[in-house]
Amino acid sequence: MKLIDEFENPWVKKSSRFIYENPWISLKEDQVVTPGGTDGIYGVMHFKNKAIGIIPLDNDLNTWLVGQYRYPLDEYSWEIPMGGGALDVNIEESAKRELKEETGLIAQKWTKIGRIHTSNSVTDEEGFIFLAQGLSQAETEHEDTEQIKVLKIPLKEAIKFVMDDRITDSLTVYGLLKVARLLNI
Repeated sequence: MKLIDEFENPWVKKSSRFIYENPWISLKEDQVVTPGGTDGIYGVMHFKNKAIGIIPLDNDLNTWLVGQYRYPLDEYSWEIPMGGGALDVNIEESAKRELKEETGLIAQKWTKIGRIHTSNSVTDEEGFIFLAQGLSQAETEHEDTEQIKVLKIPLKEAIKFVMDDRITDSLTVYGLLKVARLLNI
């Protein structure tokens, strides 16, 4: 059996061309030689922001979810507060902005609890999850593209939403399960 060197890239890129670009994403198509030695194509979606997710948690172990209709899925989705953070902006600053924008919450304590690649077979999107504590309420600042409902629920109930497939967003699933594990809930 041949040992695999996990640091060696078995793919060979022969050429690359951009297919589409807008302010948030770009799509390219690479002509490649696969690890098996055959010619192929590989499409890669590049995100121009970091994915930022926040789990606000109060002293009674309640959290906040945001619900909105997701156009690409053509369905309603419950999620942790999240959004995009510019590549040249500190991710914690982006997390603070997103939490206030979507829920009106301001947190005194911030802990980065994880890093995730949202769908690494087709995109380079990198996400970060923060636990936000020491919460106080202010006004929301929703964007004009958002029609958001905010739901405050016990963290245990949010975990049930994950286990019942009522929550399917990758950052939300990862973040809620990681917080539950870290807090032994």
